[in-house]
Amino acid sequence: MTARFTGIQRGGLLVAALLRIGQALLTALAASVIVWALLPLAPGDVARRVLLARGMQDLTPAEIESAREELGLNDPLTIQFLNWLGGVLQGDLGQSFTSQAPVAREIMERLPATVMLLGLALAFSIALSLVFALIATACRDRWPDRAIRLYTQIGAALPTFVFALLALTFLVVGFQLGRVLADPSWSAALIPAFIIGLDRAASWTQLLRAGLLEAMASGYAEVARARGASERRILLRHALPNALLPFLTAIGVSIGALIGGVPLIEAIFTWPGLGAYLLEALSSRNYPVIQAYVLITALSYVTAALLIDLAALVLDPRLRDRPA
Repeated sequence: MTARFTGIQRGGLLVAALLRIGQALLTALAASVIVWALLPLAPGDVARRVLLARGMQDLTPAEIESAREELGLNDPLTIQFLNWLGGVLQGDLGQSFTSQAPVAREIMERLPATVMLLGLALAFSIALSLVFALIATACRDRWPDRAIRLYTQIGAALPTFVFALLALTFLVVGFQLGRVLADPSWSAALIPAFIIGLDRAASWTQLLRAGLLEAMASGYAEVARARGASERRILLRHALPNALLPFLTAIGVSIGALIGGVPLIEAIFTWPGLGAYLLEALSSRNYPVIQAYVLITALSYVTAALLIDLAALVLDPRLRDRPA
């Protein structure tokens, strides 16, 4: 009987996981359509912009028409999208308007530095959120809690680049911590990653603190107190696991914003990642580069949301019976 029940549980988990994966694939397909539309819907003639980026001047109609044929712009939009999608699936993100180099190659040259920065920032964000939320809950309505709540309110109100400018002014320039012209090393990544993490942890701390306080006032916490469990044990063994699910969901939802906001931070700290590359593409209307960055951001968000959904299915069996 127990084995049969376990089999039913595993079957429900598998079905729910497959539904989540299907939803993620559909979302990724919809995101790819929107990203692809950035180019044909952009103002101006794409063929003319490509030829101008190649250094050609005084363009004739014949040259523009030849470029349109070369780029496949005369094909129906459906064919253009399928050709673009097929290229993306093979790792072809098009050619840069300005350098005429493959966008995928230029991105791969800069991607490791950005991944390093984002990975370290995400680790700081999670660690700071957990520490601050646990301290605030354990010291509710005392000075540590008030100080942390003040920080979360300030952090939620100010944009990340304000923290970055303050850190650059006082820490890097004032106290000579770190470097203004950063190189892609772990030591150079510490300050910009900590700034991103400090900013992102503000809203996550608020959410986790609220979940912990709700869990500490729940019925199972009262039962644990009646059995003689200490407040610390109730907080760590009972309240924290129950408050983690919405916390993980918030992390998954914030991944896209984290990636989307990193170019400005990289520009402030002169970090040699994708940030300067994207800002240069925006200023020159280099749409293939913009397309590629938006696509990476969208797919990162979909992947993170899928992983959070799958983790939630494992942590909370009740979600397996709910419609996806």
